[in-house]
Amino acid sequence: MLLELHVKNLALIEQADVEFGDGLNILTGETGAGKSIIIGSVNLALGQKAPKEMIRSGSDYAYVELIFSVEEEKRELLERMDVYPDDDGTLIITRKIMPTRSVSKINDETVTVTKLKEVTGLLIDIHGQHEHQSLLHASKHLEILDTYAKSQISPIKEKTASLYKEYGMWKVRLEELSGDEESRRREYDFLRFEVDEIEQAGLKDGEEEELTERYRFYSNSRKIAESLSVAYEAVNSEMVGRAIHEVGDVVDYDQTLKPIQDQLYDAESLLDDVHHAIGSYLEDISFNEEEMRQTEERLDLIHNLQAKYGSTAAEISRTLEEKQKRLEELEHFDDYRREAETGLKKAEKQLETACEKLSEARKKASVILTEKIRERLLDLNFLDVKFSMSFSRLSHYTANGFDEAEFVISTNPGEPERSLGLVASGGELSRIMLAIKTVLADTDEIPTLIFDEIDTGISGRTAQKVSEQLAIISKNHQVICITHLPQIASMADEHFEIAKSAKDGKTRTVIHELDETQMIAELARLLGGVEITGAVLENAKEMKRLAQKTREEKRRTF
Repeated sequence: MLLELHVKNLALIEQADVEFGDGLNILTGETGAGKSIIIGSVNLALGQKAPKEMIRSGSDYAYVELIFSVEEEKRELLERMDVYPDDDGTLIITRKIMPTRSVSKINDETVTVTKLKEVTGLLIDIHGQHEHQSLLHASKHLEILDTYAKSQISPIKEKTASLYKEYGMWKVRLEELSGDEESRRREYDFLRFEVDEIEQAGLKDGEEEELTERYRFYSNSRKIAESLSVAYEAVNSEMVGRAIHEVGDVVDYDQTLKPIQDQLYDAESLLDDVHHAIGSYLEDISFNEEEMRQTEERLDLIHNLQAKYGSTAAEISRTLEEKQKRLEELEHFDDYRREAETGLKKAEKQLETACEKLSEARKKASVILTEKIRERLLDLNFLDVKFSMSFSRLSHYTANGFDEAEFVISTNPGEPERSLGLVASGGELSRIMLAIKTVLADTDEIPTLIFDEIDTGISGRTAQKVSEQLAIISKNHQVICITHLPQIASMADEHFEIAKSAKDGKTRTVIHELDETQMIAELARLLGGVEITGAVLENAKEMKRLAQKTREEKRRTF
């Protein structure tokens, strides 16, 4: 579960520290106090896009930290992702937002946003203010079903996706073997020319480099000969011989000159060797115009082939193999086409079977899922509600099967079930999403659920039902909920107030935990508005007492 939230320099928040508890954590506050910023900070830590405008004015960066306590079963899943909580199960997620970039870390190790979302998806689920609108898109409904029944459906989905890939390959293969006979004949003639051109060239690995080196020699052979002739004349030992003679005349007078004399003898010997080597090279050097022309022509041929078929001999060889293969296909076109048609039929049959199994599994799971959702909807003040899933078949296969499905609902006796968008209001959609989230949470065993203003479009008896449902959910899950309704706020195990204040010419959002007395005062504010009378306070006390009683009863029952 989420133990602590630390926020610094984010929008109106200079610094905020919140310690969440088990059960139902309620956040309330005046409109504009910054409740959305609190949930926004959590979203930022979980990998949501972080605009630099979120950094508090006058600050260099914004910082969000989430501290989780991880149970053993979640630890095993995290370790498979190469994420290792501390020995006591603590997992710390941080996000530092700077003007030019942001950095996310898990236990001080920098991670990508993709990995961050994978990890946090096991720990927390956030229901945003407008998320219920996604229920208007039927594609979301199939996703919800597959998530609910993933243990049964995922293996079949994976098999279906694999078979769809094979089916697609055969389709492409058959398309490659299409075209009229005249087009195939023209393609064959052109391929035949290209294959002959490459084969007749007889390219060898390393040949281009060798020929280039040889051509460079031929192109500069005259310059080589001229330079070496000058060098040959320059390295004769005549001047060194004279030096040896002069030093020899005086070495007897000063023995310290002996090393110089020895060095001169060595130099004379070395120069003689160099002189001889240059002379031999000049005697052997030859320039053959015909060889140069042949080398140049061969290089031109190679460069022409490289421009058409590949930059290296190996690439040209691979191109040749591909063209030879295509030639063979054209030569035995009918055989290959029959093979592709047979392969496609077989792949389609296997894919059809897999799609049918997937559809059957989905339909079976949908009965259980929709019944569970219907039960939750009854608990949320839907009277005599009918809720099911309607299936139809796409005109084509996909990697996700051939199912098209959507939830349908009837909220009034005698009326047929219809698409959610045609029947449900905004408040009803919000409650339907709450029911779905509740069912999925039990399946996925997500420890922490966050609801941002789940009370949109509801009031009165319905609000009471929603509060009871939240109390039930919070028996086995940590629930964090932002609300404006006293019916929901009164159910809190932990209650936090978010307030806005001005100091030193700057606006600040602060958050603090309420004690019992403060909880009642906040409930009174939610009940009474501007003026809080003694009667309103008494009502708030009674509401809190009844809520505590109801909460305990609901948790015992469920």
